[in-house]
Amino acid sequence: MAQIVLGIGSSHTPMLNAPVEDWPRFIERDQRRPHRDKAGRPVSYEELLAQAGDTVLPQLSPDVIADKHRRAMSHVDHLSDVIDRAALDVLVIVGDDQKELYGDDNMPSILVYRGGTIPNVPARPGIAPEWAARASARFYETEGQRDYPVDTALADHTISHLIDAGFDVACADSVAQGEGEGHAFGFVHTRLLRRRLLPCLPIFLNTYYPPNQPTPARCFRLGQSLRAAIEAFPAQARIGIVASGGLSHFTVDESLDGMVIAALRAGDAQALMNLPRALLESGSSEIRNWICLAGAIEHLNLESIDYIPAYRTPAGTGTGLCFAVWRPTV
Repeated sequence: MAQIVLGIGSSHTPMLNAPVEDWPRFIERDQRRPHRDKAGRPVSYEELLAQAGDTVLPQLSPDVIADKHRRAMSHVDHLSDVIDRAALDVLVIVGDDQKELYGDDNMPSILVYRGGTIPNVPARPGIAPEWAARASARFYETEGQRDYPVDTALADHTISHLIDAGFDVACADSVAQGEGEGHAFGFVHTRLLRRRLLPCLPIFLNTYYPPNQPTPARCFRLGQSLRAAIEAFPAQARIGIVASGGLSHFTVDESLDGMVIAALRAGDAQALMNLPRALLESGSSEIRNWICLAGAIEHLNLESIDYIPAYRTPAGTGTGLCFAVWRPTV
C-alpha cells in the first residue's frame, strides 16, 4: 500500500528567487498592478498606500528586510533537505496555473496531469525590468527543455478514484509544443528538488480565476480524497505532497495568514473549509493549495511552521511567506 509520509507547504514568490537588495525594487511592479485590500475589495496601489499610512515603514528598514530574507532562504534550503532525506518514490505537487498552460478558452477547476513527463522550458524574454526577469527565470531551466518524470500509473489511479468520489476532474497527458510547466510547479522542481528527477504527480487547482474556483471546502475534501486514492494504490510507495504558493499576497494580510496558520496548527478542518472566499482572491487564492494539502495530511504531525510577513513597499504589498513540514508521529 502506498502511504503519504511527508507534507510540505512552501511559498513560491519571485521574492524567494531574488537577492535581498532586490526586494524593495518590487515597488516598480506593485505600483502598476491591480490589488485587493484586506477586505478583498479591488484597489489601486495609491489606495493601499493611503490605507497603510506609515504603519509599514518599520518593516522596510534594511536590517529587517535582510533578516527576513536570510530566514526565507534558510527555509527553502531546509525544505529541500527534508525532501531529499525522505526517500520518496513520488512527490504530489498541488499548485495553480496563472494562465501559463490553461486560459479562458479552457480553465479547468481541478486537473490531474497524467503524461509520462512534464516539461520545464527556459523563461521567455519580455519580462521587464531586468532584475525581475532574473528572478522569474529561476523558476525555469536555463540550458533548454528538461522533462520531469510523472508517475502515470498513480495519476490514472488517482483520476479514477476521484471520479468515484464525485470529483469530475479534468486530465491532460501533454502540453502544447514549446510550452512548459508554470512557476508553481517549476519552483518545486528547480528550487525544492534542485532539479532531481523524482517522479511527480502534478495537480492543478484554478485558485485565481472566477467563476470556477473550487471552494475551500471542496479543496479540503479533495485533499482527503487524494489521501484515500493514494492509500488504495496497489503498490508499495512512499509519497510526499507539497502545496506550492501563498500565503497572502500581493497585499500582506497578517490576520488572514494568522487564521490559516492557527487552523493548520490545530488541525481544524472546519476553520479551513469556512475561510471567507472573498479573501481568497489574487495571490491569496493560493491558500487553497494549502487547504488541499491539509486535507491530505490529517494523519501526519505538524513538525514545524514558520511565517514571515515579507513587506516590500510602504503600501503593505509583499508576500506572507510560510514554510511548513508534516511527518508521521514518532
